[in-house]
Amino acid sequence: MQNNAENVSAMIKKLGITCLSVAVGFCLGIAARGMMSSSVEFGLLPDRIVSVSGILVEDPRTLHGGSGLGILELVECGSGDGSRATASGRLSVFFPNDSIEDLMHFGRGAGLYLEGRLSPASHNSGINGYVFNSSSVHILSAASPLESFRTGLRSGIIGSFRNRQGNYPPVWAALASALLLGVRDDLDVTLSAGFRNSGASHILALSGMHLAIISGLLAFLFKKPFGLKISSLIGAAFIIIYVFIAGSQPSLVRAALMYLLGVFAIWTSLKINIFSVLSIAFILQLLFQSNSGESLSFILSYLAFFGMISLGNIIHRLLKGRLPVILSGSISVSLGAFIMTAPIVAYYFDSLRPIGVISCLFLAPLTSLFMLFSIFSLLVVSLPFPLWELLDVILEGIYRLIEFFISILGLVPGINVSNALPVLIFTIVFFILISFLTVWDEERRKRLESFY
Repeated sequence: MQNNAENVSAMIKKLGITCLSVAVGFCLGIAARGMMSSSVEFGLLPDRIVSVSGILVEDPRTLHGGSGLGILELVECGSGDGSRATASGRLSVFFPNDSIEDLMHFGRGAGLYLEGRLSPASHNSGINGYVFNSSSVHILSAASPLESFRTGLRSGIIGSFRNRQGNYPPVWAALASALLLGVRDDLDVTLSAGFRNSGASHILALSGMHLAIISGLLAFLFKKPFGLKISSLIGAAFIIIYVFIAGSQPSLVRAALMYLLGVFAIWTSLKINIFSVLSIAFILQLLFQSNSGESLSFILSYLAFFGMISLGNIIHRLLKGRLPVILSGSISVSLGAFIMTAPIVAYYFDSLRPIGVISCLFLAPLTSLFMLFSIFSLLVVSLPFPLWELLDVILEGIYRLIEFFISILGLVPGINVSNALPVLIFTIVFFILISFLTVWDEERRKRLESFY
């Protein structure tokens, strides 16, 4: 009885600390969101603005239908009567179809002058504040030499997938660009919709999974010849370069910060747990990339990882011995991330895709394998044709498997949610109940073991 009371007391203490941490995290996130929404200064009344100028601070993305989306660091705004005013802050911009090719060529860091209209962002867009719908785009200045080099390098990598020795674009090229660089411009519409319908759209967003594959490959190559400390330092350098090339998407920055904090712990011999690493990364990202605090990618990335290491770990303990280890681990992680992010997903998209918990069992290992062979294909670009032909066959085979599973899993209907509040209540109640159920189950197992 005393052991039961002590375990329940410890569980209540952990739940209290967890709830306090979540509350503090939400407060910091809300504060960052408020700073972002109030940091945009137009200098003119929003309904009078017909032109804006500034610097492109993110790689422009091509949307389905041919238009584009980017983020502009504002410098100036103009009205219909010729008035102009200094502006500041970051503004989401939609670009017309005929401007995308030039924008891709000049890339991040280019100076732009846009004509169009300003309008409030829609609720389910994941964008806070206003958006500018441009009707014409004028490029005022090229990016810095470093940014131009980066844009050229990205274009070269994408081109190496598209233009191979067989003079045809492989069917898997667009997916390789999406998974390695986050460039979804040429991704098949049906495949993209399949990822979304199967509840696995997060796999296409550069994050910890993608970074884990790259860091794992680096550890495999360098750990044995150089040792843990030197190989971790080499890995850190590669990760920084990779984030620079791929772009500073909030989910990717979160994963990179956690990796770098892990390297710091290795070199300083500090003993820090995964919760501490996540918390420190959260604070650092809000301090140095505060504009990301209001983005949906930032919110979902931190909540999903928190769900994996908290709720996922609890579920894994409950499933221990009842399912094969590899299966229970995957289900626990997926379910933890799904439950923890469900309120936010329901709020923004008015629907949930529980099939995503099962989808990840198939798609996560397949996409990981696909990424590894995609990286190998970059390394053998100048080697004899037969080797490339073999990789082409392997990559197309994995691509077809991904396509097959997505087409099947995407048929499972989602759950329409008109109000996110019940989902939030369910998440909290589920977290508490599963925690106490796990404690009860562990105590029951101990009693059975002592009996036998």
